[in-house]
Amino acid sequence: MHFSELGLGPEVLRAVEDAGYTTPTPIQEKAIPWVLQGRDVLGCAQTGTGKTAGFTLPMIEILAQGRAKARMPRSLILEPTRELAAQVAENFETYGKYNKLNMALLIGGESFGDQIKKLERGVDVLIATPGRMMDLFDRGNILLTDIKILVIDEADRMLDMGFIPDIERIVGLLPKIRQTLFFSATMPPEIKRLADQFLMNPREVTVAPPASPAATVTQALVVVDDMDKRKALRHFLKTDDVKNAFIFCNRKKDVAILHQSLVKHGFNAGALHGDMVQSKRTETLEAFKAGKLDLLVCSDVAARGIDISGVSHVFNFDTPHHSEDYVHRIGRTGRAGKSGRAFTIATPEDGKLVLAIEKLIGKEIPRVLVDGLESPELDFSEGAGRRRGGRGGKKDEPRRDRDRSRRPRGEAAEAAPVEAVAAAEPDQEPRHRRRRDERPAQEERAERPARGERRDRVEAYPRVEGGRDRSDYRDHREDRRRRREEQDEDRVPVIGFGDDVPAFILRAARPPKAASATETGADSEG
Repeated sequence: MHFSELGLGPEVLRAVEDAGYTTPTPIQEKAIPWVLQGRDVLGCAQTGTGKTAGFTLPMIEILAQGRAKARMPRSLILEPTRELAAQVAENFETYGKYNKLNMALLIGGESFGDQIKKLERGVDVLIATPGRMMDLFDRGNILLTDIKILVIDEADRMLDMGFIPDIERIVGLLPKIRQTLFFSATMPPEIKRLADQFLMNPREVTVAPPASPAATVTQALVVVDDMDKRKALRHFLKTDDVKNAFIFCNRKKDVAILHQSLVKHGFNAGALHGDMVQSKRTETLEAFKAGKLDLLVCSDVAARGIDISGVSHVFNFDTPHHSEDYVHRIGRTGRAGKSGRAFTIATPEDGKLVLAIEKLIGKEIPRVLVDGLESPELDFSEGAGRRRGGRGGKKDEPRRDRDRSRRPRGEAAEAAPVEAVAAAEPDQEPRHRRRRDERPAQEERAERPARGERRDRVEAYPRVEGGRDRSDYRDHREDRRRRREEQDEDRVPVIGFGDDVPAFILRAARPPKAASATETGADSEG
């Protein structure tokens, strides 16, 4: 099938042809006709299959007619990360260059002033992350009453990042009559519930089993001790013909540590994680796209939607905690029909995580070995991942034994309970069990003096050089009392009427109705 058979206009078809595409992907082929008909769409497809063009192309065609008003966007696209939002903006610029549509990108780390100026000019397409979107709405810079099309992209990632309350609030502010497009790579029960809540009689478009990796990606798993993970990674980087690669870590701190290690060993690597300022994140990603960096050590901020063609490898330096993240990580390679390779470096404690990934993708990940490194077995027991220690630590050693190993030499090997100590040394009961009347003499308090002996008690405390004794606090109290009395004496008296009585007080009261006429006349004369 050709793009011209999907019902797109000549301007959009011309832009698609300029981009070098002639045949739509399965998700585009199935989703675009329903979007052009104005139907709600629930799309589920594996990452890297062209979901972004599946909604941007028909949106450009629909929005080609009409004009946006100031601060009232006509369509809204919500993305979980800044990088993915920026990529969607690039798609609109590419496919909408022959259509006169205004677009605004609202992401964190950028100037509020520039974004507000774009909104005041009026935008047809608003692409935003939920956090910045709500910031500008609360400031009164956005009105959502003219939204005709809502797109919620990477909905499962929204769920993982905790954006669902913001999404529900945003949807509650939109017009009831609208077109909603809901796309996700995986469809867990929570996402299905949200889709039922937001969509009205949607057309479901599924082109691959949920959470299935691309068939063009060759997967492999190596199991090594925690201390050997960097050696294993350097082995693959040197021996597997790596052109460029994403290297994923679970924690931002590990991203910085691994990046420094790779640079120290002579690799051309950069780092990318959520704590970096937006300008640095954009600069690093652009350098990787341009080929100035061969390796990009990153957190899961780069696991969704970043479309960089020709990435040869993906390395999971840490096994992902969520099995769905594995699919998104390895989806950064093998895109647009090209082949790719994905290696996961696991430790024995990652057995439960590996098992969850293999259950999700429906097959076992092939194991590989690294020359010169021991390959232990995965531990699938309950709580295996909780015993992991720091690098170089004793991972399988219980916490109680680790604490005991730090005791001074000569201390007992086993910690005896309090009752055993009390039985062995009856004359020396544990301090927390001593009664008040059995405490040593040096712990007893001094006898409290009587009220009349207060001055003697104060003098019993000698002055401390450089500090205050109790007499100092007594003098301070007396000084405060004296100041209060002086303030009371200096207060200005309340000014009243004095000897001058106002006339309205001397005026006689109005007589009752039963009063005589004579009295009434007298009153009126007075």
